[in-house]
Amino acid sequence: MSIFSFVVIIAIVCGLGFFNEKVTKLPYEISLMLFSTVIGIVIVIATTLIKGNSILEQAQMMDVQEFLLEGALCYMLFASSCRMKLSDFKAQARQITVLAFVCTLLGTIFYGLLFYGASLLLGAGLSLPVCLMFGSIVAPTDPIAATGILSKFGLPKNISFLIEGESLFNDGVGVALFVCFSGMATSTSSEGFISVMLRELLGAVAVGAIVTALCYLLYHFTKNKMLRIFISLLAVSLSYALCEEWGFSGAIASVVCGILFSTLRSRFSQEEPEDIQTFNSFWETLDALFNSILYVMLGLSFVRILQMEYVVLLSLVAITANFIARVSSLSLSSLIMGKIPDGYNRLNFIKLLTWGGLRGGLSVALAMSTQEMVPEEIYYIILGGTYAIVFFTTVVQGLTMKPVYDRISRSVQRHTQP
Repeated sequence: MSIFSFVVIIAIVCGLGFFNEKVTKLPYEISLMLFSTVIGIVIVIATTLIKGNSILEQAQMMDVQEFLLEGALCYMLFASSCRMKLSDFKAQARQITVLAFVCTLLGTIFYGLLFYGASLLLGAGLSLPVCLMFGSIVAPTDPIAATGILSKFGLPKNISFLIEGESLFNDGVGVALFVCFSGMATSTSSEGFISVMLRELLGAVAVGAIVTALCYLLYHFTKNKMLRIFISLLAVSLSYALCEEWGFSGAIASVVCGILFSTLRSRFSQEEPEDIQTFNSFWETLDALFNSILYVMLGLSFVRILQMEYVVLLSLVAITANFIARVSSLSLSSLIMGKIPDGYNRLNFIKLLTWGGLRGGLSVALAMSTQEMVPEEIYYIILGGTYAIVFFTTVVQGLTMKPVYDRISRSVQRHTQP
């Protein structure tokens, strides 16, 4: 990212944040994406009428894949997961495991089959492996959206933790599925899903645990609060870098690193309240910064799909297939996940997690990475469909999540009253 692009993005973040605070008062992340999309449309119109490149046009074309996968993702995942502890998982380990693994796998398969059927009807020419690869891109829910948007709606503690836990761990599952199906789609030798999943998962857990344990020794024996923050940055950066080098899941390693750091700090650290506040404030601020930049980048680049052929039809097919796949995968997964917390029955649980299954930057980054794998026309179908799902789930579902949750909550209360 050039300094001019960074200045433009930060200026947009500040300007839209101020405008939203004083005028529209929408959820912060949604306002950034929605209004950035409007700005992106204005840029396209302006650059069409006025020849020549501009700083805004350069900012619009910034690479979400590079920003997320080669920079911000590990820090955003660490910031989200360092609020959790290992003890928090004991009560819901089964539910989170089923949602993160089984539900993501089923969602990938259902979406791939649905989109494959639609491509046959429309004559799009997509093979089944390509459609399954597409399914692995859009199946994982987004941890950034889950913690940044859904946490503001006052969800019950256990349900909220379940949603966050699913979104934090299913990124690694989605990447493993993507590796498997992209190998099939490009006709290269590909490992099976189980071997890829075991390698990515076990390797990531081992790297995250070992690096965190070593770094925490330094953290524990220093009294310098700034140095403690630097050590936490080292831990997550090194974990992610080693996993990327060795073919493990950097996303899962970052989550493991965050959870272990939180657990070790709560059990063994004797930090002053001021030091704890400094540490937490740093990671909250860094998370908010990267979060804001990401949503602006997504909004600015969303206008790309508006320039595609058959964009309305493609968007409707992608969004419909995503909705059906999410409902179907949750319906089957809920049969084996055990007790649903906070008094929710299966129907209300499926409704809440379907509408709360937001997608975000990781899906777009994976979609962009397919450019060298498939023909250009298929690449734009995958990218356009992914953008449509991300925009719909973030803006439409995000804006309507509060009334949907309130309605579900009233239903839960009626069924739990004696």
